[in-house]
Amino acid sequence: MHLWIAQLNPTVGSLKANAQGILTAVQEIRRQHSLDLLITSELALCGYPPKDLLLNRYFVEAIQAELHYLAAALPSDVAVLVGTVLPNPAAGVKGEKPLYNGAALLRGGQVQQVFAKQLLPTYDVFDECRYFAPGGTQNLFTLTTASDQLKIGVTICEDLWNNEQFWGERHYQRNPVAELVAQGADLIVNLSASPYCVGKPRLRQALIEHTARQYGCPLIYANQVGGNDDLIFDGSSLAVNRQGQIVSQAKGFREDLLAVHWEGGDLQPTAIAPAAGSEPEEIWQALVLGVRDYARKCGFQQVVIGLSGGIDSALVATIATAALGKEQVLGVLMPSPYSSDHSITDAKDLAANLGIATQVLPIAPLMQTYSEVLAPLFAGTPSGVAEENIQARIRGTLLMAIANKFGHLLISTGNKSELAVGYCTLYGDMSGGLAAIADVPKTRVYELCHWLNQQAAQGQPIPDLAIAGSGVIPPHILTKAPSAELKPGQTDQDSLPPYDILDGILARMIDRHQSDQDIAAAGYDLDLVQRVRRMVQRAEFKRQQAAPGLKITDRAFGSGWRMPIAAQW
Repeated sequence: MHLWIAQLNPTVGSLKANAQGILTAVQEIRRQHSLDLLITSELALCGYPPKDLLLNRYFVEAIQAELHYLAAALPSDVAVLVGTVLPNPAAGVKGEKPLYNGAALLRGGQVQQVFAKQLLPTYDVFDECRYFAPGGTQNLFTLTTASDQLKIGVTICEDLWNNEQFWGERHYQRNPVAELVAQGADLIVNLSASPYCVGKPRLRQALIEHTARQYGCPLIYANQVGGNDDLIFDGSSLAVNRQGQIVSQAKGFREDLLAVHWEGGDLQPTAIAPAAGSEPEEIWQALVLGVRDYARKCGFQQVVIGLSGGIDSALVATIATAALGKEQVLGVLMPSPYSSDHSITDAKDLAANLGIATQVLPIAPLMQTYSEVLAPLFAGTPSGVAEENIQARIRGTLLMAIANKFGHLLISTGNKSELAVGYCTLYGDMSGGLAAIADVPKTRVYELCHWLNQQAAQGQPIPDLAIAGSGVIPPHILTKAPSAELKPGQTDQDSLPPYDILDGILARMIDRHQSDQDIAAAGYDLDLVQRVRRMVQRAEFKRQQAAPGLKITDRAFGSGWRMPIAAQW
């Protein structure tokens, strides 16, 4: 029996294009191979996550119409299991949500069977109880061909994750996988839209392998790929046999069509795509995909970036070049009287390595004008942060003017460490339509840049990036002290602890929810920990006005971060 996974990159709300992608996948497979069942990802027809589009009944009706169109357009002898929104006809009677997060079995020109997701996550970026009712029926169907008959159990994303034996605790009352195995399923399939974070592909793989071994049941996992807003989906779809051994695996961070072969009562080996060779490579691919899809799905052809000669803007410019091509990236240098000579030369050297265009816009005349206008009001006060931030806001205004004039996407360059403690200027360097590295701590920024240079120096390929020489990031950018250069001799460490210490504290505070005393017990100075805590709390109002940031960690300052601004805890 010939089963396939369609690891596709849907755009939220683009129903016709998403349906055409599924149809094209079927046609492409059929040209060269046999196909009995195609499995898509979760909500593949409308894209995940559709969020409050689901509150629009015309959107929901359009999904149903497109589903029936797709069923009619497919070859009649092929079965397709497609992730889709389904109406809940009993909602008004039972007092439930009006929709199901579901899957539809399309075959013979019709919607033959539908299945509803059982477990609805409400943690981190997920808020599915806002829209969906949980399914209550057993999700089983029988696939029959001339040579075999297969009883398939259908699960959707979270349905797979309530494995008490794997986690050591139970997260939900029900275990859909156990229920389906008890009902006699020969094979479990899982339609998923599992967002990427560092280490998630390996964790997910371990869970799937464990589940197959535990129940002695093979499992096919079909995951979405691509970027939607702040979320990145890595794909990495796979299939495991009864022993929990991977027999098929799709590419990571790429669309892919993966063959899965059923014979002799189990899944047999087909193709296994190599995974990323290191954590920096995995993160690099995620960020490039996130920038590319955000620009493409929002209708931007070109991007503009402020190049300061620092490491953050260097990394963002490199990511953007890989995502969109060097011809589509403009780097803008905006020196002030406090800018060092090496800031200009380092930025120009980076641009030369990447092959991107640059523009130099000195801001000294604008600084002078601001000083003159504000002089009567600021008279008798010492120069300080307000004057420093004016420089950042001048730069932000210039970058937004360029973006506005030419229809470019402005990508801001702040990292997670700065965003956490508020070491960034609202309406200044925070300006932009996308914050590419807002979930990348400063120490990780250095790690990624060193990895880029090591790959280049060793002649190893960097996914999506072609450079002329043997280096990417100019060496001086990697070795000089980080500085905003808003006053003479300024460095980041004038205001912040060393980044290795700061990132260690932030990881425990933000990701692990540790108390100040717990963090101090790990070897950090308690006064410093408490100072960092205050900085994090005070900066909440900035974070809630920041551009969307690509999520690569478990705890990002994005749609999954819901902290009050006016609070005193």
